[in-house]
Amino acid sequence: MPVTDVKHDLDALTLTITADFAAPVERVWDVYADPRQLERVWGPPGFPATFVDHELTEGGRMNYYLTSPEGQRFYAYWDIASVDRPTGFTFRDGFAVDETFTANPDLPESHQDFAFTATDSGTRATFRATYADAASLQKVLDMGAVEGSTMAINQIDDLLAS
Repeated sequence: MPVTDVKHDLDALTLTITADFAAPVERVWDVYADPRQLERVWGPPGFPATFVDHELTEGGRMNYYLTSPEGQRFYAYWDIASVDRPTGFTFRDGFAVDETFTANPDLPESHQDFAFTATDSGTRATFRATYADAASLQKVLDMGAVEGSTMAINQIDDLLAS
């Protein structure tokens, strides 16, 4: 399994997941740069992602939804802040109310920093989310963010091998 470490820090308001992949940085980058590849791994198993908009450029927007096994859709978005191809990107991540991809004021937003670093065996990916306050971080932890993210990230190995 690629996920090697998960830490949440209510004082620093962060959730950090580290994963190691036996693939070069460029190949890991391609997973996020190509919406069809990203759809295969973004949601946890049983909750496939569909990216309606995918603009991985500074100022770009990515709108997507996850579909539950029962057919319920969960809408979300990324507002891309910076891109440093192929070593990472930052974005504002939020839940949306519906297919209009309008921010849901009842659910927390986060600042995400995805960084890809070359290692002797491939790539180390560091996924860091920073929240506005401890209550927001606790809310996503209670919603299963660690479990869902870990399951999703652990799917990347199979995609990289295909």
